[in-house]
Amino acid sequence: MRTAVVTGASSGIGAATARMLAAAGFHVVLTARRVDRLDALAKELGAEGRGVTVHALDVTDRAAVDAFAESLDRCDVLVNNAGGAIGTDPVATADPAEWRSMFEVNVLGVLNVTQALLPALTASGDGTVVIVSSTAGLATYEGGGGYVAAKHGAHVIAETLRLELSGRPVRIIEVAPGMVRTDEFSLNRFHGDSDRAAAVYSGVAEPLTAEDVADTITWAVTRPSHVNVDLLVLRPRAQASNYKVHREQ
Repeated sequence: MRTAVVTGASSGIGAATARMLAAAGFHVVLTARRVDRLDALAKELGAEGRGVTVHALDVTDRAAVDAFAESLDRCDVLVNNAGGAIGTDPVATADPAEWRSMFEVNVLGVLNVTQALLPALTASGDGTVVIVSSTAGLATYEGGGGYVAAKHGAHVIAETLRLELSGRPVRIIEVAPGMVRTDEFSLNRFHGDSDRAAAVYSGVAEPLTAEDVADTITWAVTRPSHVNVDLLVLRPRAQASNYKVHREQ
């Protein structure tokens, strides 16, 4: 059975992706910091007869990432999903600590896990690395400087790695979602302010869901080996760009 590692699998896009990859026949390795949530998801998938393993992991801890990689028997697919946004302050007044935190998880986290698992992915003879970036990695907007910078970093990792691995049996897929409504993304960004978090989606009839993104990731991963989805931008129909969104009155 092919093995897929999913980072940030405790909620949102990560959890939805784990469910869909398991349904597609993968043995799924769930990783995140919140082990209680991983255990609950593993229990759910196990009850459905799906192969699943749980590993507590902070992708910014390189020693822990290396130890995790050494514990695996194999890895065929890596979904770099762990990430997130903090704050909406303009560049002039932004907190450098928030920028550092976003860079560490969105960029160095991707680097850590990809580097650690690349030997196993290559040894599989048919490896796939998925980087879940964002439309923020392709265009900027006011108040998004730190997150935009971090996601541009993730986008560049995908582009560079694809060039550097040309000729090897590993494909690099980047999925860049736009407006996705999950339980935690905007809430974390606004430091727990539920009213501000809800306002992000106000008037938008159908933002993307975690399942929409997970379905896209699973589709890309399960294409024939010779087919590489370099970059797939995913937005709800109501969103024409990062800053143009149709909102119903």
